[in-house]
Amino acid sequence: MSQPPDKVCVACGRRIEWRAKWKRDWDQVKYCSQSCRRHGVDPTDERLEQAIRDLLAGRARSHTICPSEAARLVGGEDEDRWRALMEPARRAARRLVAAGEVEITQKGRVVDPSTARGPIRIRRA
Repeated sequence: MSQPPDKVCVACGRRIEWRAKWKRDWDQVKYCSQSCRRHGVDPTDERLEQAIRDLLAGRARSHTICPSEAARLVGGEDEDRWRALMEPARRAARRLVAAGEVEITQKGRVVDPSTARGPIRIRRA
């Protein structure tokens, strides 16, 4: 049997690679981990996705944004609050990549959101 194509986690947007133990249940697999299953996508995550869309809509087509801009827009200027939203903002960006709305770049090159480490930028697809 050939391996089915990879999927994308609905919570974090990372690639879920096929595992033999999921052979019978692959169609029902939606999350990459128990953590993602517990967290899911909450209203803050949805606000972050919308903040990314809004920020990009206000920029020239070729310009990018940093996830911290979306975190600040949702969390306010209180540093502790918006910094706590940085990983959720990166997750929101990965979900938007999976939906085909944006691309994640590093040093001007499009990168795989599942493996990107370090500073990223977000631009329209």
